[in-house]
Amino acid sequence: MNLILFGPPAAGKGTQAKRLVTERGMVQLSTGDMLRAAIASGSELGQRVKGVLDRGELVTDEIVIALIEDRLPEAEAAGGAIFDGFPRTVAQAEALDKMLAARGQKIDVVLRLKVDEPALIERIKKRFEEQGRPDDNPEVFVTRLAAYNAQTAPLLPYYEGQGKLTELDGMGTVEAVAASIDSALEPVAAG
Repeated sequence: MNLILFGPPAAGKGTQAKRLVTERGMVQLSTGDMLRAAIASGSELGQRVKGVLDRGELVTDEIVIALIEDRLPEAEAAGGAIFDGFPRTVAQAEALDKMLAARGQKIDVVLRLKVDEPALIERIKKRFEEQGRPDDNPEVFVTRLAAYNAQTAPLLPYYEGQGKLTELDGMGTVEAVAASIDSALEPVAAG
């Protein structure tokens, strides 16, 4: 099963993806984690990515698609992928569909975690204080949130038109959101 966890930064996608990895053995393909790893490597790509993220901008489709494509064999071996933070644009969604189709696969379900933006900002302030991630700086976060809203809004009708979009309340406890996700995945897993 291949699924997309869709929602703005700090919506809880990473938390839920990690749970699904543990419980279902899937591979989490988190562009955020991949980009942070590129930065940590100190490579030329990492330095380019750092500059983009420090400004609160989104990384180019070309870079993100290449990162995802490199990890697809790992996801296939595990029996499925959780796409976390990808795709963010219709162009990325179309590229993902083509990559998967070339492998005889598809996106099975898109789970959108709906959240309250003022609550997100509070969440991010807390995470910034606790973890100190540069991309969680509250000022940068507002830019990231605006970019998310502007660039990813077209993905809703894209996946809704394919009958793959399921919207879930992302404002509950971690456990409540997990239960909603599990309920949404039952019919997909049953095939």
